[in-house]
Amino acid sequence: MGLNIVLIEPEIPMNTGNIGRLSLGSGSNLHLVKPFGFELSDKRLKRAGLDYWKNISLFIYESVDDFYAKNKGKHFAYFSSHGTQDYWDIDYKDDMFLIFGKESTGLPKNMVTENSEYVYNIPIYSPHIRSLNLANAVGIVVYEGIRNLKTHYNKA
Repeated sequence: MGLNIVLIEPEIPMNTGNIGRLSLGSGSNLHLVKPFGFELSDKRLKRAGLDYWKNISLFIYESVDDFYAKNKGKHFAYFSSHGTQDYWDIDYKDDMFLIFGKESTGLPKNMVTENSEYVYNIPIYSPHIRSLNLANAVGIVVYEGIRNLKTHYNKA
């Protein structure tokens, strides 16, 4: 049982560090798609990921096209505040790719439009915020995926 966390052009090293730590704790792979808003050697990235960073299953891509070329035929779920389906409605699958956009603007608009049937949101019940912190959003979705997959395996 495993999931893949994909960050498209992450900007904030502390978020990426926390998500790296989450990926290790959840048994997920972490995929980072360039360009980044920081260097992978950034101390804030390492501090947020603590001494776990060296153990993370990490894949780095030069671009979105590079990511898609290397992961053809996989199951993808995209996350955006513009999604019309809730994250708990996903048919989670082993080795599924959970794709998140950068902190400032989210996923590229063309990615959301071209994959609209696979775009999900995390409901927000306050008109005073646009979105959740990226690391929090990833945590919510990853552990819902794990819960879903465990429930599926326990029924089988």
